[in-house]
Amino acid sequence: MYGDVLLHIAGEWRAARSGKTFDILNPATEDVIGTCAFAGIADLDEALAAAAQGFALWKRQSAHARATLLIKAAELLRARAEETARLMVLEQGKPLAEARIEVQTSADVIQWFAEEARRTYGRVIPARADHIHQLSLREPVGVVAAFTPWNFPVSQATRKTAAALAAGCAVILKGPEETPASCAALVRAFVDAGLPAGVLNLVYGNPPEISGHLVPHPVVRKISFTGSTVVGKQLAALAGTHMKRATMELGGHAPAIVCADADIDLAARLLAGAKFRNAGQVCISPTRFLVERPAYAPFVERFVAAAEALKLGSGLDPDTTMGPLANPRRLEAMEGFMDDARAKGGNILTGGQRRENRGWFYAPTVVTDLPPDARLLNEEPFGPVALIAPFETLDDAIVEANRLPYGLAAYAYTRSQVASTRLAREVESGMVSINHHGLGIPETPFGGVKDSGYGTEGGAEGIEPYLNVKFVTRADA
Repeated sequence: MYGDVLLHIAGEWRAARSGKTFDILNPATEDVIGTCAFAGIADLDEALAAAAQGFALWKRQSAHARATLLIKAAELLRARAEETARLMVLEQGKPLAEARIEVQTSADVIQWFAEEARRTYGRVIPARADHIHQLSLREPVGVVAAFTPWNFPVSQATRKTAAALAAGCAVILKGPEETPASCAALVRAFVDAGLPAGVLNLVYGNPPEISGHLVPHPVVRKISFTGSTVVGKQLAALAGTHMKRATMELGGHAPAIVCADADIDLAARLLAGAKFRNAGQVCISPTRFLVERPAYAPFVERFVAAAEALKLGSGLDPDTTMGPLANPRRLEAMEGFMDDARAKGGNILTGGQRRENRGWFYAPTVVTDLPPDARLLNEEPFGPVALIAPFETLDDAIVEANRLPYGLAAYAYTRSQVASTRLAREVESGMVSINHHGLGIPETPFGGVKDSGYGTEGGAEGIEPYLNVKFVTRADA
């Protein structure tokens, strides 16, 4: 059912002009399941020309017309949710239940931005003289180059694409090479909904070559990137050199603060579920668990039990609750982190090793007693590893939460209104979720601060990066 994945340029699904392809592997088996077209400079230039023409047409469509088309695309994606989710499992590895949720949520995001298209209001500004008329207008920024990751191949592409299209922009989407088919299924929903040729183009290939060609190109006026902090800083610098607007959703190392007065059973259950979702390959995954001393032992006991209850296996197996890592790079990274943890005296309570001889499976892992210089405490693991440490006072927990340069997501559990107010105010993070997990839904903002990036990709704020403000002042003739 997988097949071969093509580029989409100027309204046409096609191979690369060079004919070059690369293999797609199933992370649960390491088998080749298909190929994907590899775009070269000639393909990128065609995509740029097509996007310029598509933007000239699309920006003239009414907000109502754009919204109507996006709603149809959302309906098509929902109708194809099972097929798209299965493609995602084959190429990315996550359990089918998680893939289904991702596709359905992505359809909700498209529908949200369809409605936001109708609300891109301007303003009439009262003038100082009767014969003067002052207007603040909002216009699409232009052609957008969007770069999306492999861990959520549909939802991350949706957040960028739906917002840009709702605003009236055209898009060149650089999809994830490890997980191209499910991203292509998203694009197909927009195309089949009637999107004009050139408005949405899809390419895969060599990421540095693609970004190095698209970002400086004068056709492109906006950059949106989701990925690592290291690459994000490079693209942000390149965008700044060419005065391109940029949205950066980068890495995280989310603290999860559990106070002694919290519901410990609830905290352990929800935090373990969030930690090991998508095998920990989630930018907002809770990673550094800071537990107040009186609650430390019971929390650790419950958390370890939750980790050990997970069933590893193919995402298509209905009994699987955690799939493999998405690629061998993540497996190598986990082994490097754990070698460092062992060398520095970390206490591995469960996991800490590869599972199975075939596929990139890594056991759900819980580590305690790490020294401050351990790599796991300072670098984003992006895998199924939880680090648990006790704290004595809330001040101590806040200091540790803010110690790293990351600031994407943070979590806290407490029954105290005083403590929750302090945590909401003092933790340096773009998103803070207290006593539940409420991040990433269509109607709420999604983005970070510090080295975790800038800009937002959700909520009413999510369409703003794709709009320019134009001030018009006119005197009566």
